[in-house]
Amino acid sequence: MATYFITGTDTDAGKTLVTAGLLALARRQGLTTLGLKPVASGCDLHAEGLRNEDALALQARSYPDVDYATINPFAYAPAIAPHLAARQAGDRLHLATLTDAMGGALALKRDLTLIEGAGGWRVPLNDNEDLSDLAGALQVPVILVVGLRLGCINHARLTAEAISAQGLRLAGWVANGITTDFDEADDNLASLAHHLPAPCLGRIPYLTGGPNGTLPEQAASRLKLPNLP
Repeated sequence: MATYFITGTDTDAGKTLVTAGLLALARRQGLTTLGLKPVASGCDLHAEGLRNEDALALQARSYPDVDYATINPFAYAPAIAPHLAARQAGDRLHLATLTDAMGGALALKRDLTLIEGAGGWRVPLNDNEDLSDLAGALQVPVILVVGLRLGCINHARLTAEAISAQGLRLAGWVANGITTDFDEADDNLASLAHHLPAPCLGRIPYLTGGPNGTLPEQAASRLKLPNLP
């Protein structure tokens, strides 16, 4: 059984694509899987309640099946920072509440469990706590998704340093193509490989479409799983 926290260099770096891709890859290898999105903003109202596209993608690639509330216990409609979305809903996010919510999910003991964050590493939960504190509370290693664009080396190195400063291990990183006009992608990839203190788990080219299509399965072919216990 292995659990990892998935973070990104920024919003839209490709966390969900990588998380769902790794889950799809694990399923190909016959492993049981669970993808969690503890907090999600930008949710749509369905008959069953608020649903987030990213969380649905993780639910679809979790095996055996699990209910939506386990995947995404805190869902908010506005597509803004989670702590602001929670405030607008008259709610307040706390690390202890998130940790309690994750307890039942982690007790399922799947071969591979991936917990996807929101935005980058230092997204706030409230005035005093960050979502990254959840990884610290659970003491799980981190996988970093690097959106390949100008500035990604700086963002990736700063994130890796913040992860280390919090006493957590960077287990690997994934380079994700988020634009078609980044001519220096190969050179940036080489620099990232030199500076980041963890193995590269894959490079995903720029793909079009949403996470609920076949993109995660396409991404899976470009990925490798971190070393599992």
